[in-house]
Amino acid sequence: MFSSLKVKNFRVYWFGMFVSLIGTWIQIVAQSWLVFQLTNSAFLLGVVGFLSSIPVFLLSLFGGVLADRLNKRNILIATQSAFMLLAFLLAALTQMKLVTPYQIMFIVLLNGVVMAFDAPSRQAMVVELVGKDYLFNAIALNSIAFNSSRIIGPALAGVLVATIGMSGCFYINGISFLPLIIALFFIRVNRYTASDKNNTVWRDLKEGLIFIRNNRLNLVLITMTGVVSLFGIAYVIFMPIFANDILKVGVQGLAMLMSSAGLGALLAALLLARLGDFKYKGKLLVLASFIFSLSLVLFSLSKIYLLSLIALLFIGGSSITAIALINTILQTKVPNEFMGRVMGVYMLTFFGILPFGNLIAGSLAEALGISFTIMLSGIICGLFFAIINIIYPEIRNA
Repeated sequence: MFSSLKVKNFRVYWFGMFVSLIGTWIQIVAQSWLVFQLTNSAFLLGVVGFLSSIPVFLLSLFGGVLADRLNKRNILIATQSAFMLLAFLLAALTQMKLVTPYQIMFIVLLNGVVMAFDAPSRQAMVVELVGKDYLFNAIALNSIAFNSSRIIGPALAGVLVATIGMSGCFYINGISFLPLIIALFFIRVNRYTASDKNNTVWRDLKEGLIFIRNNRLNLVLITMTGVVSLFGIAYVIFMPIFANDILKVGVQGLAMLMSSAGLGALLAALLLARLGDFKYKGKLLVLASFIFSLSLVLFSLSKIYLLSLIALLFIGGSSITAIALINTILQTKVPNEFMGRVMGVYMLTFFGILPFGNLIAGSLAEALGISFTIMLSGIICGLFFAIINIIYPEIRNA
């Protein structure tokens, strides 16, 4: 089940990343609470979310180029160190009671810039750590780390904010980067292939985009990711209103709804890790995509709390299955010299488009209502997946 952990380099990297992710989720919760305390503004909470994502949209392509030109391990040492310093800066400002909403926004923006260069290298380095044979298991384990941390981190944050305060949470996040930074110093990757350093950055970027355009499977997979990010994930921003106004279950019910999606994602990641490197990834991807779309429609129509919990369980499970499979197929098919640039485009479509999807969904919800907007999201995703399945049936054999 955990076969990729047999590889020492990946084992120490995974443990360091897991600790870091828990710290990051602690900071996300504490930071949101701090912004709300300082401003009492839901709008500014949205602005903070937008500022954290927009640099990924603008810069992740260049982050991918850098990942193909330089040693990915060294890039990650630099980016993780930058994350740590920014966490300590926020902690110090908060502890000294000097922090303002605009300072938080600036720090969040800087974190987004660092993320744009961190994420492509982090995604592309996995195959260098474990090789193609253990790649699927390693990606599944990364999903386990992410989804476990998004359950553990917020739970710890609730206790820590009450006991050591928000500045303490930020200090803990800063310290949590140390295990990964230390691990990276001792890691030696299996392969490292750089792009032609005589090329300009723009030429490297152009070559990467041409490579994706000329490879139909890569183009389809990245387009699928973009459609889900643009239309399929926005349901999350409506969860508080859905819990309060439609299901009428209050804040405790909201926590259970969010936990249900997280539990579904965690169970799916555990199952994928158990399956290992199996043959029918394309078929499972198609199945997971349709389950995701149907579950969104079911959730939008539900007025029953238990039915909503079940729908979210399937939404969480099917989405993480599709994401893990797309990531694996891409990294299996892409040559190492293009890996950083392809992962840069993947991160652009995965994270960079999210704020625009939220904006579209928010506008539609104002005009058409929340339930209809979520249902429309599911229908759009389902129709798109059906069209892809018709015009590119080869995806079932990926």
